[in-house]
Amino acid sequence: MHSKGRQLADAFAQGRLSRRELIGGLAALGVTTAAADMIVNAALTRAMAADFDWKKHSGRTVNLLLNKHPYTDAMVANIANFKALTGMDVKYDVFPEDVYFDKVTSALSSRSTQYDVFMTGAYQTWQYGPAGWLADLNEFIRNPAVTAPGYNWDDLLPNLRAATAWSGVPGAALGGQGAKQWALPWGFELNSVAYNKRVFDTLKLDAPKNLADLREKAARIAKDGGGMYGIGVRGSRSWATIHPGYLSGFTSFGAKDFEIAGGKLKAAMNSREAKAFTREWVAMIQESGPRNWSTYTWYEVGNDLSAGASGMIYDADILGYFMNGTGKEKGNIAFTAFTPNPQASAPTPNVWIWSLGLSNFSRQKEAAWTFMQWASGTDHALFGARTMDFINPVRASVWKDEAFRKRLADNYPGYLQQYEASAPGSKIYFTPQPLFFNLTTDWAASLQKMVAKEVPVDEGLDRLAEGIDAQLKRAGLL
Repeated sequence: MHSKGRQLADAFAQGRLSRRELIGGLAALGVTTAAADMIVNAALTRAMAADFDWKKHSGRTVNLLLNKHPYTDAMVANIANFKALTGMDVKYDVFPEDVYFDKVTSALSSRSTQYDVFMTGAYQTWQYGPAGWLADLNEFIRNPAVTAPGYNWDDLLPNLRAATAWSGVPGAALGGQGAKQWALPWGFELNSVAYNKRVFDTLKLDAPKNLADLREKAARIAKDGGGMYGIGVRGSRSWATIHPGYLSGFTSFGAKDFEIAGGKLKAAMNSREAKAFTREWVAMIQESGPRNWSTYTWYEVGNDLSAGASGMIYDADILGYFMNGTGKEKGNIAFTAFTPNPQASAPTPNVWIWSLGLSNFSRQKEAAWTFMQWASGTDHALFGARTMDFINPVRASVWKDEAFRKRLADNYPGYLQQYEASAPGSKIYFTPQPLFFNLTTDWAASLQKMVAKEVPVDEGLDRLAEGIDAQLKRAGLL
């Protein structure tokens, strides 16, 4: 059976058999769906070796620094195929996110050669790239001597390719003129609403349509939801509080973080549009958010939805995806695209992109690139999307894959529709600049004071903008 299954999978990988014929043939052999995916993935790996010398760096060991995440789990589950394809070994250190970025910054700032490849967010590259800590991947992507012909860089979603490229000029467009490709998009999240369908059905509520409706439904859940609070959003004193729901809504209402004039930046988060949106946001949290909102991170927001403590979250779509597969409310989570501004025509979610960066201090950049192109390639992406939780995929071809779409439709009702409605308007809406982390953390601290009623919203945003302008001036950016 093993030999016949392998022959069928090889025929499929070579284009001599349709996916439907392959599935039928494997089913006739008694092969389970999970086993079939593994057999096909191995066949695709063998097919990759036909047109590129994947063994060029055989015997080398690539060292990775990774965040504890489902993307890491998918890579580890498939790493045997990479080793078989290349003859290379892979070693990796995995750390939880609360210490992960400190580990990366420490390794890069000390010019350590310990790690070749590491996970990074796109925002982090605004610091790492201009500092000279990252290799410009443009040197590898279009070079046929080191990149397999089937890599298909253009298959990666254009907004994500642009979001991980920057010239280093404060305020310059991501992916614009002179941009260096500081990282490869690996997996991403956009921000939408996930909600507890069981509770919505009980209270006869439909999915929220805009921010005012979200606020109203959150209040109803807080009142009649049997002890639930209405809406989960992040609130800790961290830059990570601003980038998901808050900035997505902020953008929907036409607000911007900075204005750019004469190559200089000026704080704009106290504009009329910003104040109007933030007043609604703060009131919503005060009325229907968790009691200890100022401590909330990705983990608390997600865990409360999974445990049935909250009725909704406005956060990463993949957070709702993960929570639908675990906990008390397993199978009860539904998804909806969300346009906070009723006057806006479509969602404009900010995105977070987990990416792969190549250390400029690596002593084996070509070998490291061999791993990076495999890890961000189509075959591994299909394996992760079909059998693991490697979601959201960064490749257009994976979103068209029949098996992946069926998996979403069968197990995560509404997720695919949410994604397809939200993706066209999704990108990084922050202005790229080197003080991102300090300034955005100040923004979160200001938001905490507003929610705690220590300062009115309008005054709080004015003070924030004044303080940020002072920092920009000291840095020569204003």
